[in-house]
Amino acid sequence: MAEDDSTHQVGTQPPSQGGDAVETEPPARAMTLREAQDAVDRSIQALGGYWPPLANLARLFEECGELARVVNQTHGPKLVKSGEAQAMAAEELGDALYTLLVLANSLGVDATRALHGVLRKVGARAGA
Repeated sequence: MAEDDSTHQVGTQPPSQGGDAVETEPPARAMTLREAQDAVDRSIQALGGYWPPLANLARLFEECGELARVVNQTHGPKLVKSGEAQAMAAEELGDALYTLLVLANSLGVDATRALHGVLRKVGARAGA
C-alpha cells in the first residue's frame, strides 16, 4: 500500500469557539487515519485554526484525564459524585482521539506512518 507523502500546513491561531467540532453521525464506512486527520483539519480550520502544539498537548492531557476519570469510575474505586452525570468512555475516548489528531496535525505528523512505525517496533519486540 502506498503511503501519502503530503503534510499539513497549519496555522497557530486558536479556535474562535470553544469545544471540539465532531461529526455526530458515524461514516458509512470506517475512516482511514488519513481521512480522520483531514476531517479534524477541516473542523479546526472552520473554528479559526490551530493552537500552538504545546497548547494542543495540554488539551490532550486534559482529555486523557477525563478519560481516566471515567475508567476509574467504571472499573476502579472512584465513585460518581452526587448530582454528577456519569460520563461515557466512548465519548471521552473520542475526545482524546480527536485531540491527538489535532496535535498530530499541528506537528505535521502523519498518524498512519506513526502508527505503522510503532506497530513494526512492537512486532519486532514480540517476534512477529
